[in-house]
Amino acid sequence: MPGLLVSLALAVVATGVIWVGSVRFERAAERLSRYYGLPVAVHGAIVVAVGSSFPEISSIAISTVVHGEFSLGVGAIVGSAIFNLLVIPAFSALASEDLEATRDLIHKDAQFYVISVLVLFIVFALGATYVPGGTNRAAVLTRPLVVLPLATYVVYVFLHQQDASEHVAPAAPDVSPLREWGRLAVVLVVIAIGVEGLVRAALSFGAAFGTPSFLWGLTVIAAGTSLPDAFVSVNAAKNDDDVTSLTNVLGSNTFNLLVAIPVGVLLGGEVTIDFLVAIPTMGFLAFATLVFIVFTRTRLELTDPEAYGFLGLYVLFLCWMTLETVGVIDTVIGI
Repeated sequence: MPGLLVSLALAVVATGVIWVGSVRFERAAERLSRYYGLPVAVHGAIVVAVGSSFPEISSIAISTVVHGEFSLGVGAIVGSAIFNLLVIPAFSALASEDLEATRDLIHKDAQFYVISVLVLFIVFALGATYVPGGTNRAAVLTRPLVVLPLATYVVYVFLHQQDASEHVAPAAPDVSPLREWGRLAVVLVVIAIGVEGLVRAALSFGAAFGTPSFLWGLTVIAAGTSLPDAFVSVNAAKNDDDVTSLTNVLGSNTFNLLVAIPVGVLLGGEVTIDFLVAIPTMGFLAFATLVFIVFTRTRLELTDPEAYGFLGLYVLFLCWMTLETVGVIDTVIGI
């Protein structure tokens, strides 16, 4: 019990560190985007999304390199994507009158995010079919395989770069870009320290309860590392900047799937994905993606009742994972 309390305290403190870092990051990123004259959509989908995804990419890097637990990092990525799609838009909608979407957002960012999910499934299938050691129960991911998702993200950045090239920016604010970049660097180090604390806490929970590290990545680390995304999106919604709020969610998830997971593979060299755990949870992610797109496309807004429905669906997901952990149900055989 004392060990669990220490781990719980570590998780709380680490989450607080990530929270503080996310606040500082959001301020510096906004000033830099205005200085460089970036469109709002590019600011949300690229600048803010990549920066607020730093906890996720840190989690998979630290889990793989320091602790040799690639599955823990993958669990954090998938769990964070589910959290981003269901919890963050819900809180953003409740923080404003109604969270409004645009056709451009649905037709470009949302559809490209769906493509990123499909690309990841294709990579898993290739790892199970063509890489030695792959089976119908596991995929072996190698460095050459992850070139596909990385190249797909390059296309995503290129599309947004085209938007930026056509944008007429207002006068640049009076800020020092060198100072702001320095602040960003310090903030990212602070966030990485917080992520290391979360990873250690998750590994302790896994050892104490005798459960796979993937599960704790899917829940504890996912929620903790999603704080930067939550802060940025909710804050943007309060300021009636619904485009940044939603593009941050979609851009962050796209970055996590197409860049963060490949980075873990590049660092680990060759890693194995257990389909018994990954496929059911990835399936729920695909379902959450469809729910998000349908509800944001309907009347191009997310109302309060719909937001509560999103939160209820996430609670259902947590209940599912909890029942799997204690052995009440056994739909995810790997757990």
